[in-house]
Amino acid sequence: MNEETTEGVPSTAAIAGHPIHPVLVTFPIAFLVGGLASDLAYWQTDDTFWARASLWLIATGVVTGLFAAIFGFIDFVTIRRARSAVGWIHFLGNLTAVLLSAVSVLLRLGSVEGAVMPWGLGLSALVALILLVTGWLGGELTFRYKIGVAEGERRRRTPIAAHRPTR
Repeated sequence: MNEETTEGVPSTAAIAGHPIHPVLVTFPIAFLVGGLASDLAYWQTDDTFWARASLWLIATGVVTGLFAAIFGFIDFVTIRRARSAVGWIHFLGNLTAVLLSAVSVLLRLGSVEGAVMPWGLGLSALVALILLVTGWLGGELTFRYKIGVAEGERRRRTPIAAHRPTR
């Protein structure tokens, strides 16, 4: 590991030192993967409930993904090491996943059930694969590049002992 990444760099989009982006990304990931699961359920059962569920899950994934992207983008433009090749792939991959999901929502608005097969399911599967890669790369940015990691003096501001229960 090079000298630049031996120490952590705090997130610039944080509340009380806690990065916002990693907390928020759990929502679009869950909604968009849930969209794939409900597409698969519709494919197997032909129950229109699952087609409607997919529309709502994917639409909510797009909205929450855009919200999470705001905070990720703040870190991306303000932290130099975030703009590495890993950071660019993470950024562009997530942007692609949200855009493909928005296309999926638009397709489904015309015909909720008719859009699931084959395009809706295909887009959901592609988005889930992209999120698998970009999620892994987000972990790389945190654990290898130490983006959003508070160390040294920054960590001492809220010592762990202060949070332990007294006996």
